[in-house]
Amino acid sequence: MGKLIVSLSPHAHGTDSVERNMYGVIIALMPALLVSFYFFGLGSVIVCLTSVAACVFFEWAINKYILKNERNTILDGSAALTGLLLGMNLPSNLPVWIIIIGALFAIGVAKMTFGGLGNNIFNPALVGRCALLVAFPAQMTSWPKVGQWGSYLDAETGATPLSLMKQAIKSGDASLLDQLPSSLDLFLGNHPDGAGAMGEICALALIIGLLYMLWRKIITWHIPVSILGTVFVFAALLHLADPAYANPLSVIFSGGLMLGAIFMATDYVTSPMTPKGQLIYGVAIGLLTVIIRNWGAYPEGMSFAILIMNAFTPLINNYVKPKRFGEVPAKN
Repeated sequence: MGKLIVSLSPHAHGTDSVERNMYGVIIALMPALLVSFYFFGLGSVIVCLTSVAACVFFEWAINKYILKNERNTILDGSAALTGLLLGMNLPSNLPVWIIIIGALFAIGVAKMTFGGLGNNIFNPALVGRCALLVAFPAQMTSWPKVGQWGSYLDAETGATPLSLMKQAIKSGDASLLDQLPSSLDLFLGNHPDGAGAMGEICALALIIGLLYMLWRKIITWHIPVSILGTVFVFAALLHLADPAYANPLSVIFSGGLMLGAIFMATDYVTSPMTPKGQLIYGVAIGLLTVIIRNWGAYPEGMSFAILIMNAFTPLINNYVKPKRFGEVPAKN
């Protein structure tokens, strides 16, 4: 007769794990990654490989030599995912040494300083990107044109759709928006001029990744839909009030909005836990993004908006608490 094993609750088991979710997100990023390879060629490959390798190396080295942690965490996929997201937020002509600095900020400062996965306050990839944007603004705002497959550091650059939108707002000249690609071209990634970061080139590829993660139940719809819906409504109201503001579809399909809403803002550690909290979080990110894009110093505001709301996540979690299991509402 076998021994009776007595243990504390909970006794429910599921198939969810850190590895399953991390590698699931990496799979969801594959369409956008392959599209970036197609449009940017050699530069995209170099930037992504460097970013992933540097992030994995820094996590391994910090764990082994600084934290003296015997447990190997590089196989859980979180460091590789951070490196992939960081790379997809960078220009395809960024020098290797700058990418390595960004990886050090992402892993060493934003992640391992707080104790590793599950303890970081801010999204590591976005911390790395914003650190590079502040330290190397010229290199980080030099956007190569698509179709230069064999070029890397010497790639020809051009103005992005967000830059044109910014110029139209500042000058009040709505005719500048005529230079924008159509909403369909932006959706499919047909950019004749500067296209921005590698991961934001094709909205369709990002939506395929979103559908995959929803199907696998890696994320829920609350954060991406609340961000995109808020931006659409805010941008539509501004466009109706003044034609110098771009139409809402062009706003949504331009820049890092889709990439941020689907893959960055939905980070488990730095986003609220409850559906209601996620909706509050998403609406705030959408509002901040439009405000920074239109009236801030930078054409893009998605990264800053997400990091700002990362800081408010503990407050949202404290304000919007889930109902306790078995709790009976108090009667008046």
